[in-house]
Amino acid sequence: MKSDQNKINHTAFPQGRDRIKVCYDDVSKLSDVQGQHNTTAADDSLLFRGDTYIIICDHNTAVTPLDVIKIRLQAQRSPFPKGKCFVYCNGLMDHICVCVNENGRAWYKPRGHFNGTLDAFVKIVHMEGMKSLWSGLPPTLVMAVPATVMYFTCYDQLLAALRLRMGDQADKAPLLAGAIARVGSATLISPLELIRTKLQSERQSYKELNAMIRSAVHTEGWLALWRGLGPTLLRDVPFSAMYWYNYEKGKDLLCRYKSSEPTFTITFIAGAVSGSIASIITLPFDVVKTRRQVELGELQARNLSPQVSPSTYSLMKRIVGESGIKGLFAGFMPRLIKVAPACAIMISSYEFGKTFFRKQNQEKKRRVLALQTSSS
Repeated sequence: MKSDQNKINHTAFPQGRDRIKVCYDDVSKLSDVQGQHNTTAADDSLLFRGDTYIIICDHNTAVTPLDVIKIRLQAQRSPFPKGKCFVYCNGLMDHICVCVNENGRAWYKPRGHFNGTLDAFVKIVHMEGMKSLWSGLPPTLVMAVPATVMYFTCYDQLLAALRLRMGDQADKAPLLAGAIARVGSATLISPLELIRTKLQSERQSYKELNAMIRSAVHTEGWLALWRGLGPTLLRDVPFSAMYWYNYEKGKDLLCRYKSSEPTFTITFIAGAVSGSIASIITLPFDVVKTRRQVELGELQARNLSPQVSPSTYSLMKRIVGESGIKGLFAGFMPRLIKVAPACAIMISSYEFGKTFFRKQNQEKKRRVLALQTSSS
């Protein structure tokens, strides 16, 4: 009878989808059960992170053609802007001509000049083959996961700390936390983004790119790998600040409207809208970033000093002079099509993961407390 009293029947913690009955002969085995539960939660955590990795890789693979088209639209230059000279040959004599277009825009469109997203898609496939639409995919996949993990982790920790310290201004915490978190992740992956941009800007092999990078590093030092970091930060930091601020505001507004907790649909819509707004406003700096990174190797080929590379403001003025204001918004459509779903998918997965593991931890604590209570 005494041994029967010592036996306590409990329902074990869920193991996957099944529930099994475990008979404890002694209360001291409680710690072993807790250890088994922790192992299961850890396995679920690893499974979720594995699924997230697959989602990131699949999404980046799907949107890489949009990235290639955007880079090509941003990197192309008008060949004969206002004030430039060129030689015209008609077979009988040569003429030196000067472009005097009043609007400063090029009148000559060379072969391969892209007039829009669809036109770029057709010409790239026709001249270079379908494979070129996935140029730069390896560096994209390499930098996607560490950048995302670092970015979201830093943001979450900074947001919690800033909300405690900002008091009445706590609603501004997402803006500041997003900006600070983006500085670190953008700086970390800048060399990989440089490699990706060069591969997507024109058709070239990794061997040619390797020789170009070696030449740039030999001439300019290791800082050549961070070419374009200035406009990258000018693009990403305001983007991140606006994105998180608008996302938190939009999520709260939708939750009040629906009178519910944040759901997958709410976070998806808030993420897509806030990402779209931020991508449009920061697009001019994305164009400048592309131009700066595409310059890698071009200065050495023309025997020019790295100091010849213009500042961000000077480059923006030059782009406006060549193509007008619309030149600063080159690649608008492919960038918007890429960024909106990317922001929506990533933030929805992020919020789902936080909610999932929060519920797991709460359930774990509740069950452990129930076991301790019944054992006493």
